[in-house]
Amino acid sequence: MTVDDVCAEATLSKGAFYGYFGQKRDLLLALFEDDAQRLDELMTDLEARVPKHRDRLRQYTQAMLARGSDPARVQVRADMWTAMLTEKEIRTAFAAGMQARRIRLRSWIEEAVAAGELVEIPANAFASILFALSDGLQLHGSLDPNAFRWVNIGKALDVLLDGVSS
Repeated sequence: MTVDDVCAEATLSKGAFYGYFGQKRDLLLALFEDDAQRLDELMTDLEARVPKHRDRLRQYTQAMLARGSDPARVQVRADMWTAMLTEKEIRTAFAAGMQARRIRLRSWIEEAVAAGELVEIPANAFASILFALSDGLQLHGSLDPNAFRWVNIGKALDVLLDGVSS
């Protein structure tokens, strides 16, 4: 994604773009912050309305898969991953956000284990696996949109969650 691509898609001039953002990195940080806020809102919503921890995990993973069907969101995510390789500020912000969500997801897993909804499983490792699956599937799906069907990935993830259910 280049500034020219963004301007063409938004039907804005480069001058208008630079009126809002000093450089492409600033746009990526704003997109990251928006994405992080949406993920936090999703998690808060699930905590409020889904009492069973295992069901909350299932709905969270399904919501993450749904995000993978949006090519624009996947492109932004891929650009963020690329920028993290060279932009310390983006890497730091992304890592902090991921750590906060991993802690939250880990607590869901720990609560599910304590409630007898899941087998004993290393909660931080399982949370990390769920995050890695989400990002990895989105990136692989962008490489070849016909490589797999999201509905089938969802079914496979349900089987995975059933496998760790007690």
